[in-house]
Amino acid sequence: MPSNPTFPPSETALLLVDALNEFLKPGGKLYEMTKGTAESANTIANLQRVTETARAAGILVVYANHHSNRGGDYDGWKHPAPGHVGIQRMNIFEAGSFGVEVIDEVAPQPGDVLAQEHWTSSGFANTDLEFLLGQRGIERVVVAGNRANTCIDSTGRYAVELGFHATLISDAIAAFSQAEMDATINVNWPAFAHGVVTSDEFIAALEQGD
Repeated sequence: MPSNPTFPPSETALLLVDALNEFLKPGGKLYEMTKGTAESANTIANLQRVTETARAAGILVVYANHHSNRGGDYDGWKHPAPGHVGIQRMNIFEAGSFGVEVIDEVAPQPGDVLAQEHWTSSGFANTDLEFLLGQRGIERVVVAGNRANTCIDSTGRYAVELGFHATLISDAIAAFSQAEMDATINVNWPAFAHGVVTSDEFIAALEQGD
């Protein structure tokens, strides 16, 4: 894996995938499952730090949120995946609910970009994310959010398949277990991505570019 990736502001986007209350805040339906890794990694604080630093550096902030479930959205599907079945059974990501809102610490600001919602794991699959990045000349994506071994992993892989330079912020993600985190950070991403960095390393790289 190339070391010390750089992040030219004009061609870099910070991609926040499912930085939602559903995972990260009490009252979210997946909070109790995510709480342990989020607290261990200091995920919320790191998400806030990297987002604020990216905005200050002129890096585009893009949101790739999960599809908001209106009830019955998966009825009639020929091949629902286990995640779809769980979403429907538990009414996860309920449209209009607290859970589908982005956490306050990284709430969208003027100038940020909100991509179409994804149905499964990849922020790119069946959405306009690639188009929105391409129209802005973005060639590099820095990925953070939830869940490490599903949406984060899948979005990063898809980015590389599409020709983007992809970097993971290893302590600005969360998952349902430390094993999931470790697999994403230590096994999966190093096999395909261009960089795995901590929040401190990402922020230092931006500051060095000033």
